[in-house]
Amino acid sequence: MPTIEPIVPTVRPRVRTMKPRARIAALGAAFALAAATPVAAYAALDDPPAAATSGGAVDRGKPYVETRLFFGTERPDGGPPVTEKEFLAFVDRQITPRFPAGLTIHDGRGQWRDQNGTIERERSYEVILLYPTSEAPTQDPRIERIRTAYERQYAQESVARADAPARVDF
Repeated sequence: MPTIEPIVPTVRPRVRTMKPRARIAALGAAFALAAATPVAAYAALDDPPAAATSGGAVDRGKPYVETRLFFGTERPDGGPPVTEKEFLAFVDRQITPRFPAGLTIHDGRGQWRDQNGTIERERSYEVILLYPTSEAPTQDPRIERIRTAYERQYAQESVARADAPARVDF
């Protein structure tokens, strides 16, 4: 099986314990990758990250997939932005029931180019989901339903998704 570099996430087209500038850069990179990167086969996600197999590193944890979802809050129709209360209600209704074991939410600021070529800047949320690699085929449709629900409910052009292999130890 080919080795996947853990630094370069696989991003599906569609549209942060980090500092604000780093968050913006990461979000921008995710959107740039979304336009250029094909969907990876889940079998490749079974490969351990290179750092976990290097001579001096300890092989710790189990193979997982780390999925990051990027939710914008501005509405293209000019309506009011999605509020924190609305977003957390969406999480309670759409994400938590599908991922009851846990998730992480980061507040952020993002920028991206819309379908008309305009650079848009907005408050955003990043949701991080971790799940065993063996569950990826089951989790994928759940994640896609979350993305579709948000796009429809809040008139969004897209919700970005980035998947990467991870070694996780709780």
